[in-house]
Amino acid sequence: MADAPVLAPSLSAGFPPATDADWRALVDKTLGEAPFSSLEKTTVEGLAIEPLYAPAAAPAAPTREVPADRAWEVATLTAHPDPARANAELLADLRGGAAAAVVRIDPTGETGTAIGSDAALARALDGVILELAPVALDAGFLGPQAADWLSAAAKASPAALLRLHLDPLSAFAETGASPGPIEAHLIAAANVAARLAETYPAAQLFLACGRTVHEAGGGEAGEVAFAAAAAVAYARALVRAGLPMAAAFGRITLGLSADADYFVTIAKLRAARAVWARIARACGADPVARIEARTSRRMLTAKDAWSNMIRLTAAGFGAAVGGADTVVLGHFTDALGLPTEFARRQSRNTQLVLMEEAHIGRVADPAAGSGYVEALTDEIARAAWADFQAIEAAGGIVAALTAGQVARAVDAAKAARPEPRIVGVTAFPPAKDTPVEVEIAAARPAGAPSARLPGPDSACPPLTPMRLSEAFE
Repeated sequence: MADAPVLAPSLSAGFPPATDADWRALVDKTLGEAPFSSLEKTTVEGLAIEPLYAPAAAPAAPTREVPADRAWEVATLTAHPDPARANAELLADLRGGAAAAVVRIDPTGETGTAIGSDAALARALDGVILELAPVALDAGFLGPQAADWLSAAAKASPAALLRLHLDPLSAFAETGASPGPIEAHLIAAANVAARLAETYPAAQLFLACGRTVHEAGGGEAGEVAFAAAAAVAYARALVRAGLPMAAAFGRITLGLSADADYFVTIAKLRAARAVWARIARACGADPVARIEARTSRRMLTAKDAWSNMIRLTAAGFGAAVGGADTVVLGHFTDALGLPTEFARRQSRNTQLVLMEEAHIGRVADPAAGSGYVEALTDEIARAAWADFQAIEAAGGIVAALTAGQVARAVDAAKAARPEPRIVGVTAFPPAKDTPVEVEIAAARPAGAPSARLPGPDSACPPLTPMRLSEAFE
């Protein structure tokens, strides 16, 4: 029998245990005449961030199970105006390690791929095996038509992994108008979703997205509240279209942003799970949310764009640790133009290094028990729940948008935001900016069916996207 191993002596042996009072005395000595309260901070929504936290007693948010193969779904997005070039990008991404794709559709070719028919979408997806690689759409008010185009590409295969991502509310909130009544767009989207749900049992139908709030400058609680209110609106529409309540919630994905402040990202995603669980349980649905996290566009800079690689890495880390099911990492050149193959490869490989070399995601909810993360999770969840209740009390998300309630909350958060230190812009700017390459592509408009529905247009104060680096220049 082998001898028992000799345990190394504790490095702390012989030293008296440090108490909170001991730490406070050292901090007070360092601060001098400045009070301890000078270390306290708040988010733009007034949520407290303390300088010191005790260990948390129990996790504040439900967690998902970590998949056996990959901890999360590595997804990439294409918005190249040419469907053929978009197809080449998608195939290169999938061959290069991505597992899923998002196609942004804009028939004008100005902000997305110029797709206006099932044939054009089929061209963009040529060679993509939809039973293996989930494909999501980002089509705004054209969502119902685009869903039918994607269905045509899937050829009624029940194993197709479709992400229809119907989301007329985000389009309405960002543009401030809808072609016809926004309620009619909800009904049209739900009817198409309910029809396709039978053919594609693995399809996700709606994307309840709070990113519009984030990109417009809003805070974390407001983003989670918007996503929760949108999810309830979409679930109601699906139930009216014939789906059972539990099935409706099961076919909705939450869409949230991932920021370079990874602690806030982790807490926000965990808070969203807690809010979702409370709503879902009340409706008899699965309390575990499905979350798609996309990296923040507002954090990216046009100046010293190379530094965006670090921001994207931090955001991807936060999304993974926060428990996102799908992560869509942007490109470091997104503030300047369309990404080159080099930029797309960097985006893919950043996620792959985090997953396969840094092993982020091997542990379910690794932030659980952290005093800071648990406290911030709880604060965001409580504030988001209060905002969600206020939206519902106003008559739901459409009424809150139309009345300007959401826009006022976003404006308040923007006004409370201090000037940030942005490396390469407001702090440590380079002596000489090293240029980066972007893809140059002319818009090629494609014909498309109109998204207009009968009735008067709806309007609301728009949540216009912004960039932090430009807001404080």
